[in-house]
Amino acid sequence: MRLSELQEVASLAGIATCVKLLLVPTYHSTDFEVHRNWLAITHSLPLKNWYSDESSEWTLDYPPFFAYFECFLSIFASMLDPQITHLQNGQGYASNTVILFQRISVMVADLFLYWGVCKISRHLSAARKKLLLLAVIFSPGLFIVDHIHFQYNGFLLGMLLLSLAALQDGHDLLGGFWFAALVCFKHLFAVAGPIYFVYLLRHYCRGPQKVLRFFKLAGTVVGVVVVAFGPFAYYNQIPQVIKRLFPFGRGLCHAYWAPNIWALYYIVDKAAAIVLRKIGVHVNVPQAALTGGLVGDFSPNALLPQITPKISALLVVGTMLPCLVQAWRHPRKTDVARWVVYAYACGFMFGWHVHEKASLHMVIPFSILAVQSLQDAGDFIFIATVATYSLFPLLFEAKEYPIKVLLLVLYILVMWVSFAHNMMERGELNSNEASVPISDSFVHQPCNLEKLDEGKNVEKQPKDEGMQLLSIFEKVYLAGLVLVEVYGQVLHPFFLRDHLPFLPLMLISGYCSIGMLYFWAGQLFKIAFMSGFHTEQLPHMKKA
Repeated sequence: MRLSELQEVASLAGIATCVKLLLVPTYHSTDFEVHRNWLAITHSLPLKNWYSDESSEWTLDYPPFFAYFECFLSIFASMLDPQITHLQNGQGYASNTVILFQRISVMVADLFLYWGVCKISRHLSAARKKLLLLAVIFSPGLFIVDHIHFQYNGFLLGMLLLSLAALQDGHDLLGGFWFAALVCFKHLFAVAGPIYFVYLLRHYCRGPQKVLRFFKLAGTVVGVVVVAFGPFAYYNQIPQVIKRLFPFGRGLCHAYWAPNIWALYYIVDKAAAIVLRKIGVHVNVPQAALTGGLVGDFSPNALLPQITPKISALLVVGTMLPCLVQAWRHPRKTDVARWVVYAYACGFMFGWHVHEKASLHMVIPFSILAVQSLQDAGDFIFIATVATYSLFPLLFEAKEYPIKVLLLVLYILVMWVSFAHNMMERGELNSNEASVPISDSFVHQPCNLEKLDEGKNVEKQPKDEGMQLLSIFEKVYLAGLVLVEVYGQVLHPFFLRDHLPFLPLMLISGYCSIGMLYFWAGQLFKIAFMSGFHTEQLPHMKKA
């Protein structure tokens, strides 16, 4: 990377870091105490007790690599303030010292995010590269979740970008290594495991040395897993580790329903039960059914069949099948990013006990596609808006309200203007730019293609036609987000006051679920029906 490019990344990262420093005094969730307690566990206890300690309700439930990461941070935390890492006296400790240390640790860990976005953007033109840097570094979802609410998602997503960058460059073994390491940091990223397995098996393990390559790949992945879990296997702690990593008793939905298919499922179930009771049909509605999904046992339904972890897993894998078939039949490195995005969309829509924060797993890598295609740029604006708005309930204090609104509005405006200036104003993308080969996949065709169902070349259309990032439906839907917010912030408190306090949250979850479902269905359509179009001899889609 040239010095000028490094300076550009450093300047953007510096601006983002200044914003993050301004957010240090803001609200932080219980995740802040969770991670402080993990510092104490990994610093105060021998390794064999890390996953069995119950001195606090915030037990360690991330994979071993993240535990080692916390142990590494605890060295500096204990030097700064020994109470931070004290197992008993540190509980609930929230001095300025611990707040500053943990906030800065997230900012430093974001270096992985900057590294990842630099790697994935190396072969892009200068304009597209800047677009991608803006999209990732200034993601409002990351600001809200990591630097206000408090987590380390930027650090982990940086590893995902490093993995995708390696695959994009043809370094399959390195890409598999980074992904295996990522899963050993946070197991929820394993949802994309089937895509990686099929793609690497078909793309890397081929040719005269396919058997040798298979064992090299297997050895790399197994080696990473052994380094992560080996010490716990030595102490016979693997069953306890697995129990912590997969607590299926928590229930189908999180306390705040993530905007996925199960939120709609619960809403339909509860609404049907209420309607039937109103017309005189006896229905047993479980206690607190309308706020179901709290951490605990399975949340019972009133009418619809109970969903189990097995059903959820089958739906995730089943909806992923079109993507797996494409990866098996046409293992093209230019399509990996879209497949991974779709895999995480499947996990988000149909997964068990999904957190709303998991939407970042698909939004951040989708930015890679957004800077290369006008249609994907519009989809990115749409999903970034919906996913970020769905995170608003995480910041429920009044003083953070203008912050989250400004973060979202400014980001969407900047990205919209940037896309319009760098892509649509030119009418088409130059296929000779140093990006991924356009001929390898439909998704990398010049962005001057209209919607497929219209089947016309936009070059013949007026220039303004190419500047429509969003469809009419998408514009109307996003306008509906404003109405949802007005109801929750103004109308509900004014008319209902303390009655039905769950309703604004349920409305956000349900409405955002529709947007998420729309995005997921759109990606499914592209993978199932558009991936094969590169073989069609259409005039504007022939290979160079």
